[in-house]
Amino acid sequence: MPPTIERPVEDTHFRLLRLLEARPELSQRDLARELGTSLGKTNYCLNALIDKGWVKARNFRNNQNKLSYAYLLTPRGIESKAAITLQFLKRKMAEYETLKADIEELQREVRENGERRPE
Repeated sequence: MPPTIERPVEDTHFRLLRLLEARPELSQRDLARELGTSLGKTNYCLNALIDKGWVKARNFRNNQNKLSYAYLLTPRGIESKAAITLQFLKRKMAEYETLKADIEELQREVRENGERRPE
């Protein structure tokens, strides 16, 4: 499968949806740290998911009397996460099979070249 520009965004959306489902109370800064992305990219992706109707942001007051947000998956977000998870899994399985074949080929080359070498 050839690489596309959308794949990294889809992967980020997938990982973001998983994080939000597990820990909706994380701040954008915490989400960025967990994802290993910039705060700007995290904000962009989160807003894209909100615009799609997959995530909603609810504000609440935390202990320090500041407004915070909880990012909750909507029913559409839960359905989309399931579909994205399936796509992600299929893509990763295909990548695994390709990598496995490459490793087997390299191992065969090493064995063949090792036998041909004069000592």
